[in-house]
Amino acid sequence: MKNGFGQRVLSASRRTDIPAFYMDWFMACIKRKYFETVNPYNGRKSVVPASPETVHTIVFWSKDFAPFLSGRYGERLIGMGFHLFFNFTVNSEVLLLEPRVPPLKRRLQQLEALCARFGPECVTWRFDPICWFSTGGSVIQNNLCDFEKIADHAAGIGIRRCITSFMDMYPKIRKRTEKEGVRKAGFAFVDPPVKEKIAVLLRMEGILAGSDIALFTCCEKKILELLPPESRIRNASCIPNELLMALFGGRLSTRRDSGQRIRAGCGCRVSTDVGSYREHPCFHGCLFCYANPV
Repeated sequence: MKNGFGQRVLSASRRTDIPAFYMDWFMACIKRKYFETVNPYNGRKSVVPASPETVHTIVFWSKDFAPFLSGRYGERLIGMGFHLFFNFTVNSEVLLLEPRVPPLKRRLQQLEALCARFGPECVTWRFDPICWFSTGGSVIQNNLCDFEKIADHAAGIGIRRCITSFMDMYPKIRKRTEKEGVRKAGFAFVDPPVKEKIAVLLRMEGILAGSDIALFTCCEKKILELLPPESRIRNASCIPNELLMALFGGRLSTRRDSGQRIRAGCGCRVSTDVGSYREHPCFHGCLFCYANPV
């Protein structure tokens, strides 16, 4: 391989929710031992080998692991010789923001099932993104209402990493919130001052410290630099190749992934994303999501 390390990490996926919606497609590609991918920026097509000999770890990202768990896809993949790692986004229950994710109670049950089946060391909890919004009145709300509840549950099942970030107002998100139905509801995202974001991170750190969970930020370099020196919040690596080698052995490149937002502070190590924004639309309907096609 080009990186000289022999194996790669498959990221499944930043572009959609494969565990929730596309595991049949994913397993068909695994069966034929390759994926066909299209670079979303330049349209370049690639063939990605996908056998246990060429793939070190598969990193699954999801907001709903129910289909993955009920289909026992993880056990099947491990039986084939693959290593698995999980990024599970579990946010507060705010239907305005995430209208079609399962209820929080069921997501916490899924988190527990992932830890029981595959080990809590192989699971990262993402509370992402933190959002502020209004619904027509003067009161500014956020989606942190269930954070402490989720943290308590995660700590009790052995989770030791939480990754978070603040919402970025991508053009498609702005366009989405200007649609008639959302506009009639008086909904609008709000970007608070940096001081408030820092205060929120420090409160989150304090809550997690009591649970022995480390807090990391994703693509928040500027805010991270403004935190007080006594804070132990660190930059995240959602594709953590050093950790994957510690868990599973082997040898991986630890260079930064040049296809990600390095200038913003992305700490992800090199990996290969599979899945497609266009061919595999996500159906969760989250208002803040850059991958949501509408």
